[in-house]
Amino acid sequence: MIRHKWPLIAGTAFSLAALAPAPVRAAGDLLVAPTRVVLDGARGTEVIINNIGAETATYRITLVARRMNPDGSLEEIAEDQVNEREAKTLSMISYAPRRVVLAPNQPQSVRVSVRPPEDLADGEYRVHMLIRAIPDAKPVEDTNKPASGLTVQITPIYGITIPVIVRKGDLNAQVTMGDAEITQTPDGPALKVHMKRTGTKSTYGRIRVTRPGVSDPLYEARGLAIYAETAERDVILPVPPELAEKLKGPATIQYLEDDPADNRLIAEYKGAIR
Repeated sequence: MIRHKWPLIAGTAFSLAALAPAPVRAAGDLLVAPTRVVLDGARGTEVIINNIGAETATYRITLVARRMNPDGSLEEIAEDQVNEREAKTLSMISYAPRRVVLAPNQPQSVRVSVRPPEDLADGEYRVHMLIRAIPDAKPVEDTNKPASGLTVQITPIYGITIPVIVRKGDLNAQVTMGDAEITQTPDGPALKVHMKRTGTKSTYGRIRVTRPGVSDPLYEARGLAIYAETAERDVILPVPPELAEKLKGPATIQYLEDDPADNRLIAEYKGAIR
């Protein structure tokens, strides 16, 4: 089993089915929109990828299985380790093209559709679309100097994943929140909130922190998912050092739908941030 931690990008992560959240930009000048796809019928959709760099780039598009850990990271699952549900999801989703070459500032639509089997049970099914830059092959420079040792050249490969979710039936989800605190991480202070999810589908939304009696938010972060295989997770959100101490004390933390057309409250915590 391959493990890879993919960080949550506040303000950029996953939603669609007639929704169009803000595009997400990955390293390597790759822009992708939308950042989440939900298919709940026979009608498909499109994902737009755009090379906003200064040079022509090649991208490979694949579907991969990933599972959410309690810390919110996504664990990449090797092909020979996928479970029956993941294998079924991979087989029912179609997309094209699978490889594109884009000139600077050139967009490309990737068509995504689903063909669920007739006996598909009600529920939520998810895989992730991986859009990855393919580095150009460059010749090794001949310096006409005898080798004095082993030389290794590392070329980073950039990419981004977005969830592709298939839903069938009347699904639901409930979330509770608690145990909010300011914690220290290797990257600095962060707001940590423990969340529990029950039901038959994942949730996706934004966190909003306010002080009692004050309507303007003290802090907001978008793109927070709790996937259907995850009963609970710790949401850990980086905060500026100058804001960390201000967040402590009495507060209301809301988990809201991250859709401008639907500001529905998913969960709420009223208490002290330690």
